[in-house]
Amino acid sequence: MENVKIALAGNPNVGKSTVFNALTGLKQHTGNWTGKTVGVFSGEFKHNSKTYEIVDVPGTYSLIPHSKEESVARDFLCFSQNDKILIVCDATSLERNLYFVYQILELNKDTVVCVNLLDEAKKKGIEIDLQLLSYELGVTVVGAAAREEQGIYEIKKALADRNTKKIKRIKYQKTIEQALEYIYPVLFKLDLKELDKRWLSLRLLDGDDEFFDSLKAYLGYDLRVNEFINNTIKKAWILLNDNGIDKEGLCELIAEKLYNEATEVSDRVTLSKQKTNIRKDLKIDRYITGKYTSYLVLGIILFLVFYITIVGANIPSGLLMDFFTKSESVIYQFFENIGVGQFINDMFVKGGFRVLGWVVSVMLPPMAIFFPLFTILEDLGVLPRITYVLDSKFQKANTCGKQALTICMGFGCNCVGVTGARIIDSKRERLIAILTNSFTPCNGRFPAIIKLISIFFISVSTGGNEFLSAVFLSVVIVFSITITLFVSNLLSKTILKGEKSHYILELPSYRKPQITKVITRSLVNRTIFVLGRAVVVAFPAGIIIWLLLNCGNKIILESIISFFSPIGAFLGLDGEILTSFILGIPANEIVLPIVLMTYSGSQELLSVESAEIISKILIENSWTIKTAICFIMFSVFHFPCATTLITVFKETKSFKWMILSFVIPTALGVTICAILNCIFSIFEYIV
Repeated sequence: MENVKIALAGNPNVGKSTVFNALTGLKQHTGNWTGKTVGVFSGEFKHNSKTYEIVDVPGTYSLIPHSKEESVARDFLCFSQNDKILIVCDATSLERNLYFVYQILELNKDTVVCVNLLDEAKKKGIEIDLQLLSYELGVTVVGAAAREEQGIYEIKKALADRNTKKIKRIKYQKTIEQALEYIYPVLFKLDLKELDKRWLSLRLLDGDDEFFDSLKAYLGYDLRVNEFINNTIKKAWILLNDNGIDKEGLCELIAEKLYNEATEVSDRVTLSKQKTNIRKDLKIDRYITGKYTSYLVLGIILFLVFYITIVGANIPSGLLMDFFTKSESVIYQFFENIGVGQFINDMFVKGGFRVLGWVVSVMLPPMAIFFPLFTILEDLGVLPRITYVLDSKFQKANTCGKQALTICMGFGCNCVGVTGARIIDSKRERLIAILTNSFTPCNGRFPAIIKLISIFFISVSTGGNEFLSAVFLSVVIVFSITITLFVSNLLSKTILKGEKSHYILELPSYRKPQITKVITRSLVNRTIFVLGRAVVVAFPAGIIIWLLLNCGNKIILESIISFFSPIGAFLGLDGEILTSFILGIPANEIVLPIVLMTYSGSQELLSVESAEIISKILIENSWTIKTAICFIMFSVFHFPCATTLITVFKETKSFKWMILSFVIPTALGVTICAILNCIFSIFEYIV
């Protein structure tokens, strides 16, 4: 059976991954924001007894790269043995997409153009003459609405047929064409494999070292050491320079010609343009991205997400807790019946299983709510606008606006935020995002923070606790973001010095999210992924905690508490709290239960949900508003959980950055708590 290799290309946010999924049946994530595809993915489909391997390359705006993503895309499209190239365009932004299409056509490869999102275009009153566009480009053009799986068969058929049309090649101004004529004939004497000589002539004129390195890897030899080629290029540049064209000017003239051609063709093939829906997007953007309204809208969105998460997680969390409590009794009885000794039974069931049950009960419901909400915002097109609003702040911190998206991911789970840093092209800025992501309080820290807010700042006897808790939590979040910006700026001026990267920030059209797919992606790609990693560390951690409580008459635990007591007092906390943070490193969810356990003298992890009971235990152990504030601050700014630390190592492949991701937030938390304790002490002395 014959195999055909296809490269899938296109600008970011044109539905390229959706086309990939529809063709192959794979469920690759299809986010509605720039740079979501950061690797090379492949899949297969069969059509007319042939197997087609389709490779989804990173979304890019140009074959002249300005980022890691664009370099990967350029190298794959230009220097891989592709039988065909499938370019996906956005029907609602055809003019912008055709600029890239014309660059692809210069490769002179068998190409099919897919005009996607025809359903979105129809809603905006935009109609594309696909037949005329095919004539203008000289390649096969098919229309599709991939989200609705419309046009997929036509794409397969077009890929199966060979293009019989003549590709329309761009003709540049006379001087540039004359310069190309110097180089073009010389290339016939070389083994260039399947590279188009006209395209290569252009690239030899404007190519940089990175391009020549990729060319060398493809050809197996370095054109830069070919004296004849170098002399020919020098002659071409003498001609260009004599006509007032330098390298920057050449790039501008080429880009201008491509853009003008794209504009003219787009105008000819677009039959109608009604501005009503476009104006709707602009009206919405006036508030979401407006100079004076953006932060208010951003705050409201933030508040609503947290409020829905807090309210929605209470009932399922309680049900899961009841389930694990009942399961614990059943499992304990089962082990007892089959002859397992009490010590082993207690260690595994009341230790490992109980901590596992607590982590799942506290962690799963908020994530199962937060991640779908996050994904809906992503699909709606709101997240790119959050990046746009915060971009200037991150630019002032000498880092990247895309870091705002990793922060949003971190609200659900810090390890997701760490992996999400892949969307940042610059290694320096990616490391900054990774090292500061634990400043974002995740769902594992929310329950303890919310309970303390409810106990010490909101009367537990009054109604509307969830609303006020969300307000207080939002204040904590804003503070954490402010600190993130401050530390990011500090890192960019110290251990991670470097130039700011530049990238194109595209605001996609607002789209109706596909709820079923949103829930599926959220649960599978994020919630289950994170929960799986947490479960791996929760069970053994529960065993270790149980052993500390039940072996040696608690001597080891009491020694740890005694060691941390003076440090805790300096931070406005105590030894029990700091010990609980240390023991809670496998999962942030168990920190407060360990605090309650050590205070009560229990030998088992306590499952206490009542705010009144928690309040009584804490106040009996000398907790005040100062203690609560310092606990909340240390909860926000302290070492990441074990799952996140493992993820940092996997992403950076370096113990150095993993250790720094532990040390930096911990040092910051110690500093903030020490300052707060000092302020409270001075205030108490004055009063």
